[in-house]
Amino acid sequence: MPESLPTQIGWLFTLVVAGLAWWRGGHPERLGASLMVIAGVAVPIAHHLLPTSKASVALLMIDAAMAAGFLGLAIRYASLWLGAAMLLQAMQFSLHAFYIVIEKAHDRLYSIINNLDTIGVILCVLVGTLIAWRRRNRDARRLAQAV
Repeated sequence: MPESLPTQIGWLFTLVVAGLAWWRGGHPERLGASLMVIAGVAVPIAHHLLPTSKASVALLMIDAAMAAGFLGLAIRYASLWLGAAMLLQAMQFSLHAFYIVIEKAHDRLYSIINNLDTIGVILCVLVGTLIAWRRRNRDARRLAQAV
């Protein structure tokens, strides 16, 4: 279990948004939430099981997989929130690649950018879920009025 309070709050936020996406979101929101949770589980596993040098490459691969996943979803569903999530994930990939290339240890700036970017991806999934939920309610009201 994560030891720090900010990490626990981050996990709570992630799981609440994922739960809302699975409960009230459409298919793209559920898939985006699944990507988010799978990556959220893979990152600490990479940190704990791999040495620091290999963990950086594993994080890069996790971010590449997430960016590719969001790219596929954005192409398939043509949604702005998916495009934003994909761009944020690409920024995350770039951050990891930059730190690997310059061979710099993760510092406070890395942590700040990494955390803000992760929060941005979670917010994209939340916004997409709220839009899908609202659209479904609006369509149900119109259908009820038509009948």
